[in-house]
Amino acid sequence: MRIMAIDYGDAHTGAAISDLTGFLAGYTTTIHSRRQPEVIQALGKLIAEYGVTELVLGYPKNMDGTLGPRAEKAERLKAALEDTFGLPVALWDERRTTIDAHNILFSQGKNGKQRKGTVDAVAAALILEGYLTRRRQNRDSSR
Repeated sequence: MRIMAIDYGDAHTGAAISDLTGFLAGYTTTIHSRRQPEVIQALGKLIAEYGVTELVLGYPKNMDGTLGPRAEKAERLKAALEDTFGLPVALWDERRTTIDAHNILFSQGKNGKQRKGTVDAVAAALILEGYLTRRRQNRDSSR
């Protein structure tokens, strides 16, 4: 079972895929397109290549918890992914993931230009790590 997290941005989309056990984030990549059909096509290739069985989509809530235009954009992508691939798509609160991703890359000495190409993939990995951690906690608490 592999799970893929998606950080759907305005210009780039990050994707992170778990290992086979569904416990650890593994492969990450960035899709450099702003057009939804191209993003879905690229995600489809990853789904097929890695045998992904579940999707987690970053859900960009405002800091006060309200929903805005970016959340609506994510909801439209969620519906398109479900229709296209027939896989379950969980929405995951992604507040601060891009900020945290920038901080991680900055602490590794990456300048702004270097961060631009990878920040979405790092944000997707953070979404995936959060989601996998929650799954483990829920599994452990139900025992």
